[in-house]
Amino acid sequence: MVIDKQKLILGAGIFLAIMAAIMLQMFIKQQQQLANEKARAAIANLQSNQTAVLVAKQDIPQGLLIEPEMFETSIVPNKFVQPQAVTSLDRIAGMITVAPIAKGEQISLSKLVSDQRAAGGNLAGVTPSGKRAITIIADSIASLSGMVRPGDYVDVLAIIQVPAQNQDGKLINQTAVVPLFQNVLVLAVGQNTGALAGVSGRYSEPSPSSNNENNLITLALGPNESNLIAFVQEQGRMRLVMRSPADAKVEPMAPVSWDNLFQYIMPQKDDVGPDVTPVDTTEYVEVLRGLNKAKVPLSK
Repeated sequence: MVIDKQKLILGAGIFLAIMAAIMLQMFIKQQQQLANEKARAAIANLQSNQTAVLVAKQDIPQGLLIEPEMFETSIVPNKFVQPQAVTSLDRIAGMITVAPIAKGEQISLSKLVSDQRAAGGNLAGVTPSGKRAITIIADSIASLSGMVRPGDYVDVLAIIQVPAQNQDGKLINQTAVVPLFQNVLVLAVGQNTGALAGVSGRYSEPSPSSNNENNLITLALGPNESNLIAFVQEQGRMRLVMRSPADAKVEPMAPVSWDNLFQYIMPQKDDVGPDVTPVDTTEYVEVLRGLNKAKVPLSK
């Protein structure tokens, strides 16, 4: 009986040990599967948040026919991908630069034009894919005294009347300067699109044009942007602000009205510095009047 009991205990121990080994193996396999799934999900998430774009391997001057050896592929997070960035070399085969491209810069379609378009120089040919050519009327000051040329990039401001409430609560119209768009490509000035043809551009000699033609500025805007600027142009005037060729940054800008102007010129007290309470330097003497004590200032 004693021997049978020992065998039973030994058999039960062996069985439990085998079951524990099997469960441990299953647990390890399950953890490996979970780790593999997490790794695959992380890789998929990383790939979905990145894009392969073309960047310049060297400084590329304006008016140069591009060659495949000028570019290389770089993996960039989606939030850092530039507008109209090129992702395929086939997309830009046979194109010409209309603006200088710096080494390491992402290749943008806004700086390229096909050689057929460059030879023709017509407005439809120089309009980038996905953009619309729309002409605005600007006076000589708004058009930078005729110094805007095709291939330049500008910011567009609108001077319009906006409804506002005065101190009496009445609704009035107030003049305001509203920033509309930034880093907009100029396609033509008057009928001149020659700055985008061949090797000419913003650094070439401008073709002569009349003052009236200088007032007609054709911009490359998206479909919705074209609708907005067409509407705003009926409400007021347009102003253009020239940008540097190397500056494509879009910054937040607030509308400007009389209130903003006066606040900038004459900041409020809280904006100037902390409020300093004046120190009382008057000397006093205590005087007993019956049971009352009073402080009397000393006269000088």
